[in-house]
Amino acid sequence: MEIPNPVVEHVETIARHEQDFLASRSFAERLADRVASFAGTITFVVIHIGAFILWASWNSLAITSAHHFDPLPYSLLDTIVALEAILLASFILMRQSSLARRADERDHLMLQILLLTEREASAIIRMNQEIASHFGLRSISKDEEIKEMGKPTPIDQVAQTIQEKLSGEQQE
Repeated sequence: MEIPNPVVEHVETIARHEQDFLASRSFAERLADRVASFAGTITFVVIHIGAFILWASWNSLAITSAHHFDPLPYSLLDTIVALEAILLASFILMRQSSLARRADERDHLMLQILLLTEREASAIIRMNQEIASHFGLRSISKDEEIKEMGKPTPIDQVAQTIQEKLSGEQQE
């Protein structure tokens, strides 16, 4: 039996989490993603430039036989463009909100993993000190810095210290 490669296993786990997130999005979120993605392409820009040129050409005096449904200063075009801008901004904000929510989920997962890693590292340090003590390696088993590293990190206290430090810098 072949031992699974941890890197491949992690990549598959991350891909599965991403697929689960994408699958759990609502119709509105999927629509917003598609519209915002398309709005960020050169195709979108070219279509709009072409539409504006066609609109202006059709409604200008250059084509005298055509019916001018929106004469200068193109107030109907202004209204349509303003409405489109409002809708595009809404779709983009919806997409950013969805991406921010996913980033928050990733941050929370990363924090949980880091807290677990810190706890495991502290336990390993304590075990190594006991092993060093058992083998008579007093310089290691009695080292105060190593003992300090073997203690669990008080996460709440660290967070509070960071908040105090940041709020003190903002007041200056």
